[in-house]
Amino acid sequence: MKVYAISDLHLSGMADKPMNVFGPDWEGHFEKIKRDWQEKVAEEDIVLIGGDTSWGMKLEEGMFDLNSLVDLPGEKVFVRGNHDYWWSAITRLRDKAPPRFHFLQNDCVKLGKFIIAGSRGWISPGSADFTEHDMALYLREAERFKLAFRQVKKVREEGDTLIVLIHFPPMGVKKEDTLFTELFEENGADKVVFGHLHGAGYFPLRCEKAGIEYFLTSCDKTKFSLTEIA
Repeated sequence: MKVYAISDLHLSGMADKPMNVFGPDWEGHFEKIKRDWQEKVAEEDIVLIGGDTSWGMKLEEGMFDLNSLVDLPGEKVFVRGNHDYWWSAITRLRDKAPPRFHFLQNDCVKLGKFIIAGSRGWISPGSADFTEHDMALYLREAERFKLAFRQVKKVREEGDTLIVLIHFPPMGVKKEDTLFTELFEENGADKVVFGHLHGAGYFPLRCEKAGIEYFLTSCDKTKFSLTEIA
C-alpha cells in the first residue's frame, strides 16, 4: 500500500471556472492529472486530496466533480479548501459520497497502517496580510486539529504512520513555529501534506521541520502529477 497526494484540482464540471485563464499550463489540467493517477496508483493505494477540489457552490455541483474521480483507483481522502463552498454538513456529505471516499472534519481515518488526520487550517500570524479576523479562524482551526488528534489517540497502534492533511500551508518558508506545527509535533505526526499555494511564489515541494516531512502538493506546483508520500 502506497500513499499519494495532490491538491487544488479546481474542477468545474458544473461551474463556469475554466482554469486556463491562469495560464497555458492549466489547459486540460484534469486530463493530465488522471493520466498520471492511472499510471501510478493501484486499487489498494491511498490518494490524499488537500482541498479546493471543486468550484461548485452547492453540494450537488461538488458531487458532480467528485464523481469524476470515482473510476480512478485507490481510497480517496479529502479535506476542505477555502474555495470548497459545496462542502456542506459533514453527515449529509458522507451520506452522498461514493464508496471509498473519506471526508475529514475534526477527526481521522485509519487505512491499513496509515492514519490520516486533517482539517482546512488557515493562514498563520507570520503572513503579511494576517488580520484580527484571521486570528479567530486560525485559533478555531487549531482547536479542530486538537479534536482530530484526540481521535487519532483512540485508534493509533505501534507501527502506524500518522499523516496530517491540511489545505493551507501550516508555516511560512522560514519554517517558523505556528499553532499547527506545534500540534503536529506534540502529537507525533510523521508527515504533513498541504496545498493552497499557486503561481510564482517560492515554497519547496518537500522540506523538514522537527523531524516531520512537509509536502506541498498544489497540482500546478507538481506539474499536475501526484506526489508519493509514503
